[in-house]
Amino acid sequence: MVAWITRNWFDILSAVGIIGSLLFTAVSLRSETKTRRIANLLTITVNHRELWKDFSNRPGLSRVLEAAPALKKRGVTREEEIFVNMVILHLSSVYHATKDELVIKLEGLRRDVWWFFSLPIPQAIWEKTKILQNDKFVEFVEKCREWK
Repeated sequence: MVAWITRNWFDILSAVGIIGSLLFTAVSLRSETKTRRIANLLTITVNHRELWKDFSNRPGLSRVLEAAPALKKRGVTREEEIFVNMVILHLSSVYHATKDELVIKLEGLRRDVWWFFSLPIPQAIWEKTKILQNDKFVEFVEKCREWK
C-alpha cells in the first residue's frame, strides 16, 4: 500500500485538489445565492415602500383601500386604476421572483393578496386587467382570492 502511494502521490494530490476546489466552489455558490436572494428581497422591499409612499402622498387614492367606496356613485378613477395596475405589476414581479427562488419565501403573501383584491376598487381593476397578465400569475392571484 505504501509503495503504491509513493508511486501515485502526484495523482492522489491532484484528485484531492480537484475535489477540494469543487467543494469550495459549491460552498461559494451557495453563499452567493443566499446573498443574491437577500439583495433581491431588499430591492422588493424598497419598491414596495415607494409604491405605498406614493399612495399616502396622493389623496385621490384614498378610496382604493375603502371597503365600501360607493363605486356606483363615482366609478373607478384613472388615478386609482394606474395605482392598482402598479400594485399588480409589483406583485407580478414578486410572484415571478419567488417562483424562481430568487427571493426568500414571503410569508403572508397569499393573505396580503387576498386582502387587497377583496377590496372593491382593486377587485374591479383586476377583473378588467387580468386578461393582460401571464396565465400562471392569474392562477396564483385567483387562488389567493379564494384563500378564505
